[in-house]
Amino acid sequence: MLMPKRVKYRRVHRGRMKGKATRGNKISNGDYGLVAMEPAWITSNQIEAARVAMTRYIKRGGQVWIKIFPDKPVTEKPAETRMGSGKGSPEYWVAVVKPGRVLFEMGGITEEQAREAMRLAMHKLPIKCKFAVKADLELEN
Repeated sequence: MLMPKRVKYRRVHRGRMKGKATRGNKISNGDYGLVAMEPAWITSNQIEAARVAMTRYIKRGGQVWIKIFPDKPVTEKPAETRMGSGKGSPEYWVAVVKPGRVLFEMGGITEEQAREAMRLAMHKLPIKCKFAVKADLELEN
């Protein structure tokens, strides 16, 4: 599971997810990418599940890049605990994703293989995504 080695603050505010992604919205490493269409928190478990689905499908052919990292802790208070007495302890880590953000990249395989692998990964994620080709995404931006 992805998570930071150490952080400066163990508990952070929830924040807002308005607007489009201004960074990480271009395909930089591979030839194909998976682009987020909605804002969401994506957990480290979901990122790992999507990565496993992609790598299993391409059977060690090509390369996969994960372009998001879960660096935001989400806290939860224990079950059946009364209100008050401070904020809960960190339970899991999430990556804050805005529309337009490239989540995964792939290279070294055919477009059909990449499209199917990304389709399998999309089913593991809680948001709508689209498949993007590097050449097409450069023309848009």
